[in-house]
Amino acid sequence: MTSKLIAALPALAIVAFASFALAATDVTGVPWGRNLHLLGHDGKPHELGDFRGKVVALYFGYTRCPDVCPMTMAALGQALQLLGSDGKRVQGLFVTVDPQHDKPAVLARYVGSFNQSFIGLYGDAQATQRTTREFKVESGRHHSTPVFLFDADGRLRLILQPDATPQSIARDLRLLLADRSSGALD
Repeated sequence: MTSKLIAALPALAIVAFASFALAATDVTGVPWGRNLHLLGHDGKPHELGDFRGKVVALYFGYTRCPDVCPMTMAALGQALQLLGSDGKRVQGLFVTVDPQHDKPAVLARYVGSFNQSFIGLYGDAQATQRTTREFKVESGRHHSTPVFLFDADGRLRLILQPDATPQSIARDLRLLLADRSSGALD
């Protein structure tokens, strides 16, 4: 029995490492990342409170990004597909860090190519700077790449790891969809 356990340890370590590598970071209770005030690609003003009752996946990027942004947005779109009908209870938000180039029509086409329910958000230079400061992300060509997940009560709960897969994102979204009021992620 002991020799079988010892033989299985390398495989268990790989599984444990893979699970850790795909995990999100629990940031419940941090004093930042609480709100934003930006315009949607539809021209309407938006803030996080507009989406209460839905889990929110918030990502900062720019439409001309050649690699990380489209891969991340595609993973978010695929994760919503994996959720099936529960995907309707998740709102994807893409905040441009390049409002000079990412005009509403460009944002609408971009986010719609990943999921028709996603909303592209933008603001003037001051609003963009205020929002990136609130979420502690870098803007510009070498912007930060975290995806912020909010529970249905509007609280920032998780930050996805950069190598999150659609499956791991869907798993984390399911946790938040199931955890409407307990405040604890298990």
